[in-house]
Amino acid sequence: MTNADTTTSIGSHSELRELVCVQLQLLLEQKNYEGVKTLLIPVQPVDIAEAIEDLPKTLQIIAFRLLTKLEAIDVYEYLDPIVQQSLIQEFHDQEAIAIVNDMSPDDRAKLFDELPPKLVRRLIAQIAPKEREVTALLLGYQSDNAGRLMTPEYIALKEYLTATQAQGKLRTLAHKSEVNYYIYVTDTNKRLIGILSLKDLIIAEPDQTLGEIMTQDVIYTYTDTDQEEVARLIQRYDLLALPIVDKDENLLGVITVDDVIDIIQEEVTEDFYKMVAVESQGDNYFQVGLFEVVKKRIPWLLLLLITNSVTVIILSQYEAVLDEAVALAFFTPLLIGAGGNVGAQSSTVVIRGLSTEALRDKKPVSVIIRELISGALLGIVLGPLVVIGIFLFFGHQEVGLTVGISLLVITIIAATAGAAFPYIFKSFGLDPALMSAPFITTIVDILGIVIYLNLAKIFLGV
Repeated sequence: MTNADTTTSIGSHSELRELVCVQLQLLLEQKNYEGVKTLLIPVQPVDIAEAIEDLPKTLQIIAFRLLTKLEAIDVYEYLDPIVQQSLIQEFHDQEAIAIVNDMSPDDRAKLFDELPPKLVRRLIAQIAPKEREVTALLLGYQSDNAGRLMTPEYIALKEYLTATQAQGKLRTLAHKSEVNYYIYVTDTNKRLIGILSLKDLIIAEPDQTLGEIMTQDVIYTYTDTDQEEVARLIQRYDLLALPIVDKDENLLGVITVDDVIDIIQEEVTEDFYKMVAVESQGDNYFQVGLFEVVKKRIPWLLLLLITNSVTVIILSQYEAVLDEAVALAFFTPLLIGAGGNVGAQSSTVVIRGLSTEALRDKKPVSVIIRELISGALLGIVLGPLVVIGIFLFFGHQEVGLTVGISLLVITIIAATAGAAFPYIFKSFGLDPALMSAPFITTIVDILGIVIYLNLAKIFLGV
């Protein structure tokens, strides 16, 4: 398929999805429920979920109830968590139990995390005993750890089975498992000792044992591993699933690559929110109530307001300088803006490098020096342009020189601080993203004003 064909296909799919959303709402408003069922027959579960999310709340429950049981389970797992919570609280007990009972264990645990405790207790008490046991196991782990994210629906076989016996077992177990592309090999104590792919099993000699076929060098991790590290392992080794073991290396579950995509999206979103001083707490920002959004943003803005008031205090100490050379005040925003932008750029690339482990093999000192040099080069390029511009348009040679040299010094300090602070935060065990752009900007603003006005004293003799 050519690039043009691919583009057309993607565009057509997007248009079709929008059309389904519009038609679905129209049919529901007309109470044409048979028409709704016919409309949704060829539509993929993920697209049905998106169409339901776009409906008014009063119509979401009606649309969902028109799905068959199998469709409902698939669609429900694709819905946004907020819509999931809204729907399940509208369900009758039997409806809720039918959905929850057939959900994959990891998705069920994720849902229960968000529901009111009273509703969770009621649902857990009524689901199948086996599902209740699995759910309780997953909920026993911390929310961001591998244990909470894993699914126990995998295929594990004993090492003494032959390829023919294993294929027979596979035919029996495959429909009950979420992970069918890897077969995990365990000993009699359920300890993970090897792994093989479906391809390995198919091409093996019929009488070969799994112990002879399997790869013993298994990439795995433990139940208390942070979800970011899980994502890094799957990405680093190009895995479709990562086995999760306890401290005795007994196999407990696996985390699949589709879950890791969700983790990466969640972590990147969280880091972006932190870097602009917005606390997300894992919620979808645009689906949270307005007052809740304001409540989350106020503490950060108050903190930044307090720190920014230091700039006002510093300016008040140099009132005499500004009175003598009023033109200095005109260029304060220019210097503050330039320093803040350079600092934000440096902090962003370093924070992202630490997050993706792109800086894993680089020493912090070398990274900071590199940014220091880049800041100096930026100042060397921009400084003379500012000096010439001020002289040509304002005729202030001394002011131009003061602003130009200040810009050089500020870009060096901004780039250095932007690179250094994420490392400092990390050394204290804090998330580098907390050293967000607003904080870098505030620090550079304060230092920039001090440098600028002191240089003005020297060059202007005020």
